[in-house]
Amino acid sequence: MLSREPIGKLIAYLQRQNQKQLAKELMPYGLGSGGQHSFLKLILSRPGITQDRMTEEMKFDKATTARSVKHLEQLGFIERRPDPGDRRSSLLYPTAKALEFAPVFQSILDGFNRRLTANLSEEEVNTLVALLHKITLNTADGQDRPEAE
Repeated sequence: MLSREPIGKLIAYLQRQNQKQLAKELMPYGLGSGGQHSFLKLILSRPGITQDRMTEEMKFDKATTARSVKHLEQLGFIERRPDPGDRRSSLLYPTAKALEFAPVFQSILDGFNRRLTANLSEEEVNTLVALLHKITLNTADGQDRPEAE
């Protein structure tokens, strides 16, 4: 019998809770589920990224990325522009609507992180983040560490 709960189980639980809470808070903006918020965050931080690059960095399959990009485009949060270096590819940019929404969006993400770490000191939060990054390096593709939300 294990002496403590599996770390992966705790991380998975936190991820499910994170997704449920974010879906609830982002639903009024049309970003309820499917991880669209993660794609929007990446496009806001890296304007001009390609869909293929997003798929690689976020470790989603191509179909999920395509659906999310299409949804964000339909909502008016992103636009595609031709890639001058590759006619088959498009560069993804945030629209004025996305840029206007960005501070609200970041506030929602920051609020969730504050609630998640409310019982921790600043030092404990820093240690937790450092340890999670360290654990990430132990995964099969740990060289591609996730961006902070």
